[in-house]
Amino acid sequence: MGRSLHVVWAGRNQRRDWEVLCAEYRKRIGGAVPIHDQPVRAKGRGGGELAGRRRAEAEALYAACPDPCWIIALDAGGKTRSSENFAAHLQRIQRDWPHPIAFLIGSDLGLDDLVLRRARERISLSPMTFGHELARLVLYEQIYRTISMDRGINYHRDTF
Repeated sequence: MGRSLHVVWAGRNQRRDWEVLCAEYRKRIGGAVPIHDQPVRAKGRGGGELAGRRRAEAEALYAACPDPCWIIALDAGGKTRSSENFAAHLQRIQRDWPHPIAFLIGSDLGLDDLVLRRARERISLSPMTFGHELARLVLYEQIYRTISMDRGINYHRDTF
């Protein structure tokens, strides 16, 4: 793996307990590939207009992405992949795409249609809905699992 990875997420909170867990995975990942964590907050739209806030979050997510980059939206309606399939897919993108890869995670409002339409692909971590903090942690774990498979680190175990 070589291209930088960006985890860009919309959320109002960055609670310390979640950040400690994510930081441990970023440290492990960072030994193999540059990894960037970018929280964003919607600006300029408040109040009770949820659609407006979700659109503002979409704009902030895109503004935080490097240009150009391969954008992957985390969405419950996206394609589900096994860990092995996710690893092979991410390795293929890294091999064939010469620019950074960005994973976009929505807030409690989810991702706006703007993000879903403009993303190169949508993946689902599970058919269940996760909070953005848990989704971020699961994504980091799967990225680390990919690296462990690629580098022969004794972390991933094949299913019996």
